[in-house]
Amino acid sequence: MEKLTDKIAALPHSAQYFSLEFFPPKTSMGFQNLQQRLERMSTALRPLFVNVTWGAGGSTASKSLELAEICQRQLGLTTCLHLTCTNMNRTMIDDALEQAKALGIRNILALRGDPPRSNEYREEDAPPLDEDHEEEFVWAIDLVEYIRKQHGDYFCVGVAAYPEGHSDQSHPEKQDPEFDLPFLIEKTKAGADFLMTQLFFDVNAYQEYEKRLREHPSGVFKTIPIIPGLMPIQSYQILRRTTKLSHASLPKDLLTRLDAVKGDDEAVKRVGVDILSEIITTLKSNPSPGPRGFHFYTLNLEKAVSHILERCHLIPLSSPTITGPNSSDAEDAVAVEETGDFLLINPISNPQPPTKDRRRLSSAANTNPHNRVVVTATTTSSNPDLEAPEDEAGVPRDAINSRANTLAISEGEGSLGREATWDDYPNGRWGDARSPAFGEIDGYGVSLHVSVPQAIKLWGYPVTRGDVSEIFRKHIVGEVNAIPWSEEGLNPETGTIKEQLVRLIGRGWWSVASQPAVNGVRSSDGVFGWGPRNGFVFQKPFVEFFVPGADWVRLREMLNDLEEVTYFAGNNEGEFVASDEESVNPVTWGSFAGKEIITPTIIEAVSFRAWREEAFGIWAEWERVYPLRSPTAKLLREIREDYWLVNIIHHDFLDKDAIWNLLLER
Repeated sequence: MEKLTDKIAALPHSAQYFSLEFFPPKTSMGFQNLQQRLERMSTALRPLFVNVTWGAGGSTASKSLELAEICQRQLGLTTCLHLTCTNMNRTMIDDALEQAKALGIRNILALRGDPPRSNEYREEDAPPLDEDHEEEFVWAIDLVEYIRKQHGDYFCVGVAAYPEGHSDQSHPEKQDPEFDLPFLIEKTKAGADFLMTQLFFDVNAYQEYEKRLREHPSGVFKTIPIIPGLMPIQSYQILRRTTKLSHASLPKDLLTRLDAVKGDDEAVKRVGVDILSEIITTLKSNPSPGPRGFHFYTLNLEKAVSHILERCHLIPLSSPTITGPNSSDAEDAVAVEETGDFLLINPISNPQPPTKDRRRLSSAANTNPHNRVVVTATTTSSNPDLEAPEDEAGVPRDAINSRANTLAISEGEGSLGREATWDDYPNGRWGDARSPAFGEIDGYGVSLHVSVPQAIKLWGYPVTRGDVSEIFRKHIVGEVNAIPWSEEGLNPETGTIKEQLVRLIGRGWWSVASQPAVNGVRSSDGVFGWGPRNGFVFQKPFVEFFVPGADWVRLREMLNDLEEVTYFAGNNEGEFVASDEESVNPVTWGSFAGKEIITPTIIEAVSFRAWREEAFGIWAEWERVYPLRSPTAKLLREIREDYWLVNIIHHDFLDKDAIWNLLLER
């Protein structure tokens, strides 16, 4: 039940520390796998504390609290719970704080969240907000003041800081650290104990920002912990999307290095480790009034952050303890070296001088002798330690979960490492649903990722289904650069099936995801290629789209007669049907020299179910852009209640037109 500021203050002045951030996974299997990952990372990396995110409007409240309980109680990690205040009534905030107390959590990162909506914009069956909610919780400072008023100094409260300025998407021209500064001063004076920054890659911009804060005439930032936020680079696409959403700049030299390898995720990760390590090394040299911290947005992945932490020597040593042959007699022994996963003990009668710290010590250091003779039966040998029964042959004498081994596993080394980091390459929306990283890259919850003014500018005021069809068509042909389900334009690969998608939309079937058939194209191809350059890539064609309920009934009858097709479908009410609910469908795979087959895109029932819920939630978010009883809100509500989301996979990837002949010609 420690406050993180107390833990920071207890460190030596010149010490360095780090924290890790996680979000609640989308699926139950992802949750189970994240728990195993957390156990490894807590053993191998020893963060000073961990953060658990909170979905917009409390959308992930129960899952966030469940994850926070695992971290705080089960793993014994000091936990900082994120809490947003907008679009949450006072009761929800009170409940969250009381549950945090009950779990022993004493650290809160107070955030604003999405712009607030008044009661007019809430769904008809949603409970009304408190009468004074709009006046009480509009900005993060309101939450800070409320926590201090209700709970005094029980909680250690942090607030967000923006090295390149906060991007209020309604007024992008005001993204300037100087514009934000008065608000940050107010939040700090209201009771903030530490600052945690938005992710950044421009280290010069961060250094200038921290210097500006430390030297501010108000003095409020002189000694307060300022923890820079860093995001390990997992893939080129995720990097570009994240920096676009956060409005974090990418210096030209970094972008040039990443552009050179952008088609190969493994190479991108390697360059990303270099870049983050360079940023950390630079920041380490900056003067600081106290211990220097670093916060990592892990995206629920472990490999890249583990490499960065070890390379930058940020992983702390374990706390030394003195033990002897008999646990009750500590005077019989002295600890001479701490290796990070065990203590080497020598009898006091034969003391040895301390040796240089080594993160990775040979297992021979505490297993003497290292090699044993395999025997079929017990012998009368005078030294049985030199022998091993047959059933022990090949079994390490040291615990598999020693700290050095665990760190190697987290970094993906060996067969156990490959097994532990199996999802390091395929992650995100189209990865394996068992992965903790499956789904949104930030775990923030359902969101349009644009402000209300931007949404209206992009999509106007549709009042007919034809108007909605036109929005989807414009996105396909490049006249609109985003739709609610995708904040980016089409990639070159999708451009090869643009004509077919336009025809599909003309039927009133609105596509949100698709890919063409690819049969053995070189991985270096400029349109379809990905991965290391010495391989070949393959794709089964699929298309995912919204379809009217009546059309789905007829389409399903046709699909049921086709063995070469797999489909998944669901609606807003939670109904779900599939041609084969147990099927697991890798629809993208690559074959590369010296590697196992890589399958970054998988479609299966559990992942589709999770996405279905989110996809229809986005319809609801789009509806809330408009007044509740407006024609546009009414139209979007009717569509949400009538349409089905359908994903169709055609297994004949040798015929690039097979799926389109099925959907457009039959």
